[in-house]
Amino acid sequence: QKQLVESGGGSVQAGDSLRLSCAVSGRTFSSYTMAWFRQAPGKEREFLAAISWNSFNTNYADSVKGRFTISRDNSKNTAYLQMNRLKPEDTAVYICAAGYRPTYGSKPSDYNYWGQGTQVTVSS
Repeated sequence: QKQLVESGGGSVQAGDSLRLSCAVSGRTFSSYTMAWFRQAPGKEREFLAAISWNSFNTNYADSVKGRFTISRDNSKNTAYLQMNRLKPEDTAVYICAAGYRPTYGSKPSDYNYWGQGTQVTVSS
């Protein structure tokens, strides 16, 4: 139904930057809270950041605050995650999520639609 497709992942060196994109299908993108999660092998899904439909509210995990920035462009049906000063511990599959409730929450259950993820690998 609702399709979210991430892009922008890759392999980088520690200290480098990446910008992830999440393209969302349909014409109701502006109605959704958007979020980014990540999941590393053997670990649970980790909340990173969320943004409200109008970009007025954001929510960041402490682990990425000050390094990562979530944004969105409703005219392009796209959400972004700018990642700066990447560390090896940032290595994970990065997953985009959308929710139809105006919560910008940090729990997976706050979201209704999920992308398939894009791999980010950071080498020291």
